[in-house]
Amino acid sequence: MAGETLVTVVGNLTADPELRHTNSGIPVAGFTVASTPRVFDRDRNEFVDGEPLFLRCSLWRQAGENAAQSLTRGMRVIVTGRLRQRTFDDKEGIRRTTLEIDAEEVAASLTYATAKITKTYRQGTPPQSGPPPAARPASDSTAAPSPGPAPADPHPF
Repeated sequence: MAGETLVTVVGNLTADPELRHTNSGIPVAGFTVASTPRVFDRDRNEFVDGEPLFLRCSLWRQAGENAAQSLTRGMRVIVTGRLRQRTFDDKEGIRRTTLEIDAEEVAASLTYATAKITKTYRQGTPPQSGPPPAARPASDSTAAPSPGPAPADPHPF
């Protein structure tokens, strides 16, 4: 939608995502991402941590269920979504404003980790027809060498 502020944040989960359901039964995962910039301190001649940014995120429906099942505290994640500002009165009656992300996509960062992806299907939707994708052959030292580099394919994006 025009006029929305889209952001992408890379950071670490401060706790396991919490899966809840709305009164109408729609699942939503809530989690907080902490992003701490590294800045160079010229006086000390070294990199130091800057001020951390904590952003509360919400991820809805199947994606939220998948995140709650897959992600844990401390994992480095990439979150893309709409930045929202919310104003409310706290318990003491003081007016507060927070920034939150209504996430569209959440992914584990592969900078310092590996991941194995398992495709999920929505309830009531049959898996796609056709044969499953061919598995990659395991690499071992007895395998025949590959015939050379594969032809360059155009980038899929």
